[in-house]
Amino acid sequence: MENFVFCAPTKVIFGKGAIEALGKEASSLEDQKAVIVYGSDRVEKNGILKKVEDELDTWGIEHIRFKGVKANPTVAHAKEGIKVAKDFSADLIIAIGGGSAIDTAKAMAIGAVNAGDIWDIWQGKNKVSECLDVACVLTIPAAGSEMSNSAVLTNEETGQKVGLTTNIYRCKFAIMDPTYAQTLPKKQIACGVVDIMMHTLDRYFSPKEMQHNHMTDAIAHGLLKTVIKWGKIAYDDESNYEAMSEIMWASSLSHNDITGLGGGRDFSIHQFGHEISAKFDITHGESLSAIWGTWCRYVMDKDIDRFALYAKEVWGSDKEGKEAALEGIEKTEEFFASLDMPIKIPQLSCGILDKDTLDELAQRCTRNGQRKIGTFVPMDTEEVKKVYYLANIV
Repeated sequence: MENFVFCAPTKVIFGKGAIEALGKEASSLEDQKAVIVYGSDRVEKNGILKKVEDELDTWGIEHIRFKGVKANPTVAHAKEGIKVAKDFSADLIIAIGGGSAIDTAKAMAIGAVNAGDIWDIWQGKNKVSECLDVACVLTIPAAGSEMSNSAVLTNEETGQKVGLTTNIYRCKFAIMDPTYAQTLPKKQIACGVVDIMMHTLDRYFSPKEMQHNHMTDAIAHGLLKTVIKWGKIAYDDESNYEAMSEIMWASSLSHNDITGLGGGRDFSIHQFGHEISAKFDITHGESLSAIWGTWCRYVMDKDIDRFALYAKEVWGSDKEGKEAALEGIEKTEEFFASLDMPIKIPQLSCGILDKDTLDELAQRCTRNGQRKIGTFVPMDTEEVKKVYYLANIV
């Protein structure tokens, strides 16, 4: 077994009525002033926001609202939130929603107490030394930000989408009531399912020399099978509580590192997808499913056995070698299609892209050739271009 460090300090309160613990949990942190971060009017209309505010009122915690989070959270909006948090002298940021709201909350929590511009902090130019407390009420099972040590922001001025990884802003607690996700549009459920799967798959396809943690693999296989089964049920019937609860818990486990312990995080699919979603404001999950199959076919010869194992353990393939590997890729794409998710770039709202645009995406992906992406097969700009080109063919 390979060495690893596992840190998952977030306290999870899961199930129907979990919101009733929010005030007590916030009070236990000795926080007195909270900013509530969310996106649309949905949490106002469905009563979740009022429940959060009532809980805080009961426990004597002052609070204000900060709304307007976008599907791809932006630096500009985070900066507005940082000012709000500072002006209010907040000591707690509570996100209501999914990854976008939580990532914005994390940025606010860091930006409110650390010197310098948040975008400089996000790019690693300024050190992070402290952070306001962060908590969340999860309504969208997808990103896993409720238990992860990462967050992503888009800089609309530069067109960059960048993630920051640090344990300092992990959520102190997460309220997870699956009933809150039962009003989601089908597209959000589908995008969430893809994102959950990718957080595990981007860990699963790690360098061969780091594939010795069989317990980790077993957890990954189990999570993927669970998401495939219950994700389709939730997509077909969002009112199914059992299905929604399964994918909500899977979203947390898929991005708290437990499905990749001891392996090398590849995350090249996320890098490919980030550039597409940043440039065209495309939903994160769609940008991932549109690239995954193409990337797999491009790199699978590096380790056919790994792809064959995936096909056997997750999809029940009885084939061997390359036949099994291809079957696993095809079954995954068929599953994405069953959720009405794209499996090629032309199926995205941006349509078929011209060569100049694809070249620009590749340059952005590798920071103009300053880095390679991925660990399974580290890719330079030319290789990234090839994957983008192949994914652009109908």
